[in-house]
Amino acid sequence: MAHLLSTSCSLKLSSSCRSYSQLLNQCPTTCSSFFKIQTSRSPSRRLMLQGKRPNRSFVIQATAVPVSQEAPSQSSSDSYDTPGESSKPRRVMVIGGDGYCGWATALHLSNKGYEVAIVDSLIRRLFDHQLGLDSLTPISSIHNRLRCWKSLTGKKIELYIGDICDFEFLSETFNSFEPDAVVHFGEQRSAPYSMIDRSRAVFTQHNNVIGTLNVLFAIKEFREQCHLVKLGTMGEYGTPNIDIEEGYITITHNGRTDTLPYPKQASSFYHLSKVHDSNNIAFTCKAWGIRATDLNQGVVYGVRTDETEMHEELSNRFDYDGVFGTALNRFCVQAAVGHPLTVYGKGGQTRGYLDIRDTVQCVELAIANPARPGEFRVFNQFTEQFSVNELASLVIKAGEKLGLDVKTISVPNPRVEAEEHYYNAKHTKLIELGLKPHLLSDSLLDSLLNFAIKFKDRVDSKQIMPNVSWRKTGVKPKTVAA
Repeated sequence: MAHLLSTSCSLKLSSSCRSYSQLLNQCPTTCSSFFKIQTSRSPSRRLMLQGKRPNRSFVIQATAVPVSQEAPSQSSSDSYDTPGESSKPRRVMVIGGDGYCGWATALHLSNKGYEVAIVDSLIRRLFDHQLGLDSLTPISSIHNRLRCWKSLTGKKIELYIGDICDFEFLSETFNSFEPDAVVHFGEQRSAPYSMIDRSRAVFTQHNNVIGTLNVLFAIKEFREQCHLVKLGTMGEYGTPNIDIEEGYITITHNGRTDTLPYPKQASSFYHLSKVHDSNNIAFTCKAWGIRATDLNQGVVYGVRTDETEMHEELSNRFDYDGVFGTALNRFCVQAAVGHPLTVYGKGGQTRGYLDIRDTVQCVELAIANPARPGEFRVFNQFTEQFSVNELASLVIKAGEKLGLDVKTISVPNPRVEAEEHYYNAKHTKLIELGLKPHLLSDSLLDSLLNFAIKFKDRVDSKQIMPNVSWRKTGVKPKTVAA
């Protein structure tokens, strides 16, 4: 049973969880909001304990409740009216709202008038401590971020700190907030991270698959009309020698025709976890009538959205290392500090890309146009296709305009993948819903490079080169040298 503390409370942590919470968030011990505190056991904490097994591990699960709110507002089953017809904003739960895509999305939806709650275990911050990494941009604690947002806009984003692999925590969160839509970013999102060693591979699969299963059961149990918007990945498809459709493909075999899920060719333990998620969601839509949208997202670049630019305390994270950094972000940082652009292998690897501003726009469109009960729909979420070599050429040209002498080097490919291949993926459904893409332009590249130059003193050059090999995945827990 959760306990309600006063508005000026001192959180006293047990010795087994004190160091964990300090690493995660460095949360001030004096809280300005009501908090519900409970303890629970969580399987995902095995990764953090790194082999140390105390008698019992405790996790702080703090549920921020507005002081003026006596009870959660009720949401009716007809909350999926078209925008403007509903008498109040819809309630959207953003799982993983402290992360790269989640933070930008939470602010965007709040700014658009939705009632937003962030659910996050804050473990992404712990990964940086474990691996000796840091964001290029200084990022504030989640508590300071939300205080700043409330101060600037008058809009409150509720905060639920806990692990969605703990169904008791997730159940209380669902019953407290009563979401009309759940945006699920709450997964370990790095392919290299999942390939470091056995413990990270197991954590990735457990965290991602079990967490998503818990969300599905919570929707079934508590919010049957809730629309699940799940972040998938274009990596589920692999690089087939035929066009990639949006989720489904119609085939004729031995004279018979059927429409089937598009074949999956995942290329890491992370991508495999996303495939498992898709199968589980598709099954529950069929069996339980859940409504779900799977956003198979391409590689995201950029850091700024209208909301994160409002104040430095709202800044989003910007990863440039070989574990969490994505290709274009990494190239811009390398160019800014005079490091050759690290092209893996032949550089012909082609993927779909999109601006972080389009990520938040796509999520909003999916929420505003929900799936029908029992429908599992798939949108390929990207705006342009580039090979690694094409990205490098664009950064070289943009760098020259800024007086940067940008070179490239070919480094041994740490991944197991085709380095030259056919790639043509369809992505029309979000455009049909109204997506207005921010395409990669010279001005945007200039902006990214200038941003990287501004913070180049924060770059740790030891984190630039790849140090995780698909072929040499370890068994014992490994901490990458800082």
